[in-house]
Amino acid sequence: MRFSAATTAERFLPERMASRARPLLDQVDALLIPRNGRDQAGRMSLIAFAIRILSAAIAFVSQVFMARWMGSFEYGIFVLVWVAVLIVGNLSCFGFHTAVIRFISEYRETGRENHLRGILVSSRLFTLLASSAIALIGAGGLYLFADAVEPYYLVPFFLGIVTLPMIALSDTLEGIARANAWAIAALAPAYVIRPVLLLVFMAGALALGATPDAITALLAALAATYCTALYQVLSITGSADRAAGAGPRQADLRAWLSVSLPIFLIEGFVFLLTNADVLVVGFYMEPHDVAVYFATVKTLALVHFVYFAVKAGAAQRYAQLMHAGDTAKLATFARETVAWTFWPSVAMGAFVLVAGQPLLMLFGPEFTAGYPLLFVLVAGVIARASVGPAESLLTMSGQQNICVVVYAGTLAVNVVGNAVLIPQIGLWGAAIATAVAMVFEAAALAAVVWWKLGLRMIVRFGASAASGRD
Repeated sequence: MRFSAATTAERFLPERMASRARPLLDQVDALLIPRNGRDQAGRMSLIAFAIRILSAAIAFVSQVFMARWMGSFEYGIFVLVWVAVLIVGNLSCFGFHTAVIRFISEYRETGRENHLRGILVSSRLFTLLASSAIALIGAGGLYLFADAVEPYYLVPFFLGIVTLPMIALSDTLEGIARANAWAIAALAPAYVIRPVLLLVFMAGALALGATPDAITALLAALAATYCTALYQVLSITGSADRAAGAGPRQADLRAWLSVSLPIFLIEGFVFLLTNADVLVVGFYMEPHDVAVYFATVKTLALVHFVYFAVKAGAAQRYAQLMHAGDTAKLATFARETVAWTFWPSVAMGAFVLVAGQPLLMLFGPEFTAGYPLLFVLVAGVIARASVGPAESLLTMSGQQNICVVVYAGTLAVNVVGNAVLIPQIGLWGAAIATAVAMVFEAAALAAVVWWKLGLRMIVRFGASAASGRD
């Protein structure tokens, strides 16, 4: 027997009070017991939102400890290496970690069980083999061009390269879990389990007398990544295969790659957009500056996670509605996802601006130099939130190629802006270039969604945010 908030209220509250509370309690029940795809997407977004809040708190606390333990110079080395490894690990999936969401939904809707079983196995094998090959190429390149790299980066980068296959596999398993609407199984490993293990392993290493430097931190990150990926293999793989049922597997690698490769470019551009400023700061400035800027960005993550939480719940529902051909419901759901993204982002942005300076002080007194940058960066994030997860809508509707163009342009604006402004005005240049790129991204996505799908996917105060052309 399942719990129902509405039924419980009718049983224990006066009839008039229960009647007034019924609309709100029905919404609570929809989240607790999803009755349709919309409820399921809302429930997943809510769970993703909660996990992102927990993740942001864990990541913030762990980074504070890491910065305090290592000092700004060693912490800056660790940050630059770890960000680069996460980017390359994500790219090593070649888009399969997102393509599986679309294809699993499509194969279920069309009853193509053989293809469903095929992509579940093929996506995992392809990701593992491709990421291992990239790791070997990366290690060879680092060995050959070691003289061009600062000595204090060499060993940390080698350790980071070893983690690549497990980061890629972890991302693909997350996509499989998202396609099945298993919100906790999808998001908890990367956003809760891995950062907690990283902190635990680092603390344990220091307790055993290890040196508090970037090498120790990367060893802790390596161990945390492998343990997390193993947990995902055990918890997600078996459940997904059982849900698909026994039977023959059919592979359609050409069709999968025709979708996954444009997604690879899109996701790559998005991931680079999220982290390019940190990488360019690391190229032009010292590890200390990287540490200050990264601490500022980590504080900003409290705003970013709203968008990622909504995206996690919306992608599968977008795919369902597109393949079902229900344009009216798609327009309504698009409008809702914009609202789910924008207003919580505004609230979190205000909180970050109020609490930003004391939060940065936790990293150390020198880190408060990043506080003024938050005003520029928060403005950019809110501008980006004004169109919701528009790129997910485009990707799930088969418009991934135009998304590539949008994100190529946005990345160009970001990188060129950073490269021009950082040498001139330092960290202010990184913040301004990043914010301008986010505004450009939002405007371009809104224009493309209107052009290709006929939906106004942008926040409109007191009006519909998404409607058909008519």
